Amino acid sequence: MPHTIRLATENDAPAIAEVFNHYITNSFAAYSETPVDAQFLTRLRTLTGAYPIYVIESPEHAVVGFATIRPYHFADTLRRAAEIAYFILPEHTGHGLGARLLATMETDAKSLGVDTLLASISSRNEQSIDFHQQHGFVECGRFRRVGRKFGQDYDIVWMQKFI
Repeated sequence: MPHTIRLATENDAPAIAEVFNHYITNSFAAYSETPVDAQFLTRLRTLTGAYPIYVIESPEHAVVGFATIRPYHFADTLRRAAEIAYFILPEHTGHGLGARLLATMETDAKSLGVDTLLASISSRNEQSIDFHQQHGFVECGRFRRVGRKFGQDYDIVWMQKFI
């Protein structure tokens, strides 16, 4: 049985926090250095508003990843753009789940009137930059040396895809 992509529920809150905490403590993918708790899902819902939050569920019914679509900006003239973010536990990457998740987000974004996806990525997360390039995103901007984690500076790379 394959992994399932579905909308997140409140029951997923601890697992979503666990996935995000993996990236907080082990990588530059999550910008924060401070672990989150189950209230993280509530904060995500505040950011996403009416836009969806997804989870990836393994065949064993464990949440192994999550994703969000959120408005890029509150101005109504910018409602055509949305920012996406997703985190999948490393042992579940490389099997097409990211591509499936991105395809789901693209379909749902279109139904919300979004035709431009944006991704904010740490310059030290080359795997994510490569993934986005392979899926039609192009670098559209870079904020130099705005982040510092694990004692190392990093840029924020903005990537964009028209859908």
